[in-house]
Amino acid sequence: MGRHSESNRIYLITAVCHQRQKIFSDFWAGRHFVCAMQKVKDSAATLCYVVMPDHIHWLAQLQESADLSRTVQKVKSLTTMALRDKWQGPVWQRGFHDHALRKEEDLQATARYIVANPLRAGLVSSLRDYSLWDAVWL
Repeated sequence: MGRHSESNRIYLITAVCHQRQKIFSDFWAGRHFVCAMQKVKDSAATLCYVVMPDHIHWLAQLQESADLSRTVQKVKSLTTMALRDKWQGPVWQRGFHDHALRKEEDLQATARYIVANPLRAGLVSSLRDYSLWDAVWL
């Protein structure tokens, strides 16, 4: 049974690097993921994201008639193709985790939780020192 995609629904998506390798420790590798998200804006509007060394969190609103699995696969594929010259072997673990936000869930609180990942992981002491995140509320 496949995933259910609901137009205009907001999803929290988590995708993990193959074998938890820290591929996105390299800033430019992380930027390739950001560029890939921008290329699928007709399918998903990015509300918030953070690129961690070995995984990503992406809060996105699925556009009309878009398919969640195809959209995430496209972002992962675009990222992999962009890293082809820098990275040998698989970039991503198979699949991804998604959580469809309910109307009563606090969207901005979810976004704050997402972008605070580098702080909780001890990568930085201030988000000003971490470049691979953004939110539409800023």
